[in-house]
Amino acid sequence: MSFKGQTAWITGASSGIGAALAKALAEQGARLVLSGRKIDALEAVAAECGSDCLILPFETTDIAALAPAVEQAWTWSGGIDLLVNNAGISQRSLAVETAYPVYQRIIDVDLLAPIALTQEILPKMAARKSGRLAYISSIAGKVGVPMRTAYCAAKFGLAGYADALRAETSVLGLKVHTIYPGSIRTDVSRNALTADGSARGASDSVIDNGIDPQVAAKWMLDAMLADQREIIVAEGGEAKMGELRRTPDALFDQVAAMMASGYAEKMKSEAKQ
Repeated sequence: MSFKGQTAWITGASSGIGAALAKALAEQGARLVLSGRKIDALEAVAAECGSDCLILPFETTDIAALAPAVEQAWTWSGGIDLLVNNAGISQRSLAVETAYPVYQRIIDVDLLAPIALTQEILPKMAARKSGRLAYISSIAGKVGVPMRTAYCAAKFGLAGYADALRAETSVLGLKVHTIYPGSIRTDVSRNALTADGSARGASDSVIDNGIDPQVAAKWMLDAMLADQREIIVAEGGEAKMGELRRTPDALFDQVAAMMASGYAEKMKSEAKQ
């Protein structure tokens, strides 16, 4: 199985995990919609991919830009088969020292922006009754990690949204994947916000010694093609932490069965009484 002939849209595609996913999908023969803020970086990724690419730059928190972006992406490809909500920003600061605007910024980027984009594209996928929605959370979206209170709040929230969405769309033929990376060799730490909202500008040794992004990208795509709902991409202690908090498939099945048995219709009916 592969994504050959399918169209994948990746946010945060200019570097790191997003760029690695773009290259891995291109190798499988997918068409790509690449989004991010830096046009020159997106063009460089597109050149490396060497496949059909639409460069669609926008700021993910610019809510007004989302509807036209979705329309352009959908029209260009005749539909989106896989949306990867990857754009995000991390944190390296203690809660007691962190200014509240840092929380607002990280939650806007890491939680509200992917929700907003999903809400724009969801009706189109639902009408077609096919498509995959992937969310890049983090091991810090499973386990509360020091110096990442804002990041953990956003990534835990993203996982909760994805889990509920998965249950709702299970009756529509859509697939929802929540991906929990551990340390991947990217600039995530350098770009992380500090207590005053400035970029950290330095990496962590655990990140520098982390999983190669291309290895992580293949891991993620293979798991999606295997229809895994929770995808933990981590090694060592991080993998153990993720596995300790893994949601049993039986629980996902139980919640999906609620939808299949008419849960939503019952709730709507009760509201009218």
